[in-house]
Amino acid sequence: MPPYPEEHTGARIAHARKTRRLTQRELADLANVSYSTLTKVEQGVMPASPSVIGAVARALSMTVADLNGQPYLEELRQDQLDGLINPIREALNIYDLGPDPDVTPRPIEELEAHADQLCAMVRATNIKQVAAALPALIHEATTAAHLTPADRSWRLLASAYRTAYDVTTKLGYPDLCTVALDRMDWAAQRASDPLLAGMRQYLRALAYLRASDYKTGKRLVALGMSTLEQAEPGRVLDVVTGQLHLGAAVLAGRDKDKDTAEGNLGEAARIAKRTGPAEKVHWLSFGPTNVVVHQVSVLAELDLYPEAVQHAEGIAIPDGWPPSRLAHHHAEVARAQMWTGKTEAAFKSLLAARKLAPQQTRYHPTVRETYAGLESARRRMPDTFSNYGSWLGM
Repeated sequence: MPPYPEEHTGARIAHARKTRRLTQRELADLANVSYSTLTKVEQGVMPASPSVIGAVARALSMTVADLNGQPYLEELRQDQLDGLINPIREALNIYDLGPDPDVTPRPIEELEAHADQLCAMVRATNIKQVAAALPALIHEATTAAHLTPADRSWRLLASAYRTAYDVTTKLGYPDLCTVALDRMDWAAQRASDPLLAGMRQYLRALAYLRASDYKTGKRLVALGMSTLEQAEPGRVLDVVTGQLHLGAAVLAGRDKDKDTAEGNLGEAARIAKRTGPAEKVHWLSFGPTNVVVHQVSVLAELDLYPEAVQHAEGIAIPDGWPPSRLAHHHAEVARAQMWTGKTEAAFKSLLAARKLAPQQTRYHPTVRETYAGLESARRRMPDTFSNYGSWLGM
């Protein structure tokens, strides 16, 4: 976190602006953000939307993570998660050293089952347990792949790297999630698996979405689609293709390109009709429910908050849907509710996200910005609101 005490994103923007000796008017012009919006964001009167944060980050030549204050080190220390990051980093760094003479890997079947279990635990939001177990699995899978360099071994290693991406992303380490994606690509190439390679481009596009580089994100989606042309037809290909369309829709929405976003949502919906619920196919949570949930995301990204709230009210989430995905949905709904003045409903959505996925929710920038926005309506909020802020570390 930056070495100054302000907690909200607007204060960090103001600090960076002053460091660069820019006036509010100058920064607003550079970022193509309205002067009124920028002043309200800096004062903490208005929460910063992801698109505003991205535009300001580019204008200031900073990362979105820096403006968001990620990683949230104090909270990570409180949750005893900070000490789990470096072992993951070290495990990612030994990818090309060959087999480790001090590691005797389990049979491939056991390693595959363990890798699949960790994927499931991420979806169940058991992030701390996954982060603790992951480095040893990566070490074993790395040695196994070098000792028996078959496609199956490389696919196993790619799966472990994908989980490293999931964990580091959720805990706010974008630099490390990029390393994990590079390692995933390295393993996918050795597995000669176009599905893994295409999925990696989807995950990489999401990383660029979070960094507010929409142009590069769109190029990565296109590259992922091109890569999938080499894959065998079937349900797995449909699922990965559909998920790429969903990623493209959110990218277009964040870039205020409504027509493209709607086109990708429509294509994803058509594919989902063929696949049906497919939440466990590469653990992408794809299916009809994920499509309608993404429609809420896209409407919010387009700043169509009343429509997003209305659409969310009509969604029936099936029992057993992945808690990680549902918690993320509640966080996005809370943002839309907050912007439409539905403050109590927004807080209830934040509470629902916390109940489903406390570790994920605590480190979610959208949750923090939504909470900051609700603070201006604090007089109308229940007593538990302050307790939630203390839990977030705000």
